[in-house]
Amino acid sequence: MHSDSDAELARLGDSALMVLFARGDPGAARVLTARLLPRALRHAARVLGDAAEAEDVAQEAMLRLWHAAADWRSDGPAQPATWLHRVVANLAIDRLRRSGRATGLDAETPDDAPGPEARLTEAERMAALDAALATLPERQRQAVVLRHIEGMSNPEIAEVLGIGVEAVESLTARGKRALKLALDGKKEALSHGD
Repeated sequence: MHSDSDAELARLGDSALMVLFARGDPGAARVLTARLLPRALRHAARVLGDAAEAEDVAQEAMLRLWHAAADWRSDGPAQPATWLHRVVANLAIDRLRRSGRATGLDAETPDDAPGPEARLTEAERMAALDAALATLPERQRQAVVLRHIEGMSNPEIAEVLGIGVEAVESLTARGKRALKLALDGKKEALSHGD
């Protein structure tokens, strides 16, 4: 039923969808949620290391996005995706600070994985990456996740984190070095003789 109007809405930019949602278009909310929620969830999961908490953070961030829709300007400087990532980053940091912990994400394996051995190896690699990410200071972890996992540009990350581009470059460089050191020691264990 919604497919024709949703297909038309899918051609619109995020800011235009926000304005339409603010005017009461439920299709705009569906399309924007489908676009933004998975990225927000991945970001939160990588930073928090807990799938359930990540879901809570992503949902809270989306609620805040919907509350902001009434004041959204399609010609404004902020992009909904960047705004949402900033909210996710802040909510995730708040949760980490409140809980006083940083753990790795339980790796989930896709249903179409080639076989049990390949799934185990990939799960071990993802667990090692998540554990290494968990050792990074909060800002480095955020910058590394946004840059190398979410694929955001340095200026976008700077906007999300509320810092300068040079600071983003420094955080990602230090974070990559720390990850490399943390993962180098696990190379042999993770290679399984490859």
